[in-house]
Amino acid sequence: MHVMVVGGAGYIGSHTVRQLLEAGHQVTVLDNLSSGHREALASQAKLVVADLLDYAALKSALHIAQPDAVIHFAALIEVGESMRDPGRYYLNNVAGSVNLFQAVVETRKVPVVFSSTAAVYGDAANTPIPEDAPKQPSSAYGHSKLMVEQILRDFGTAHGLPYTVLRYFNVCGAHPDHTIGEDHPNKTHLIELALLTALGQREKMFINGTDYPTPDGTCVRDYVHVVDLADAHLLAVQALIGGAESGKAYNVGLGYGFSVRQVLDATDAVVGTPLHREEGPRRPGDPASLVADSSRIKAELGFLPQFTDLRAIVQTAWDWHRTHPHGFEGQ
Repeated sequence: MHVMVVGGAGYIGSHTVRQLLEAGHQVTVLDNLSSGHREALASQAKLVVADLLDYAALKSALHIAQPDAVIHFAALIEVGESMRDPGRYYLNNVAGSVNLFQAVVETRKVPVVFSSTAAVYGDAANTPIPEDAPKQPSSAYGHSKLMVEQILRDFGTAHGLPYTVLRYFNVCGAHPDHTIGEDHPNKTHLIELALLTALGQREKMFINGTDYPTPDGTCVRDYVHVVDLADAHLLAVQALIGGAESGKAYNVGLGYGFSVRQVLDATDAVVGTPLHREEGPRRPGDPASLVADSSRIKAELGFLPQFTDLRAIVQTAWDWHRTHPHGFEGQ
């Protein structure tokens, strides 16, 4: 099987590329390298440097590669930035995706697996959150992803384009061999921030809100390891190529969550020294708890997370950050 991974030089994309190659598949990566890294890609993967907004380049890449499936990761992902500059997010995430799907339909109508997000649910009333929960995004980022889901439905209806949507919860961790890991331009993820604090690159860890209706008063999130998430993409591609029903959406998470305090306690245990913490008020818009109901993907695709222990998850991230304190730039 030959898979084109769009945005494959990024954090989740590069781990998925690794999983595909290890499973014996051929991979072509299409990435504009605005936030991805050449160094994250295995030598067996072919890299095409192109942008989603360059329609001619997309068609050319698809025509040359002739893939059997496409996995679409490429997107801007910063929630706060999306609220300050929504136009950039709708242009890149929505218009760029339209270009990609149109190019797929016009060159080689193959299955598409789309990287969506739990942000489409917004502040869900109940948790764990099932796939049929109300969609009420609270950010331009979440809206952009939900729009692309609708666009895929329309392409499926109009052109018979087969597709699957994966909605991620909080992605974390790094490859166990610590050769690839998280290296975003803007650091916003809790585990990454905690480990950079442990490395002395940040002064302290802020706990935003200690009065939530959770066991210890801090926010609870479902943390899915990036290697498990990569496996979910491989399962989704294989299912579509094998004739599985198109148009399904799946939550990808553990099905249970960890609080901010639990994450910081696990970091202290892994690193061996306590982080300097400072407590503060809640951030506007932060839900108390976001946990996936991941029963559908487990039942229908056979998804079985291997990284279920918080300390083990943090350990993989720590092995990456301590050996690459400045990310890929330091290699």
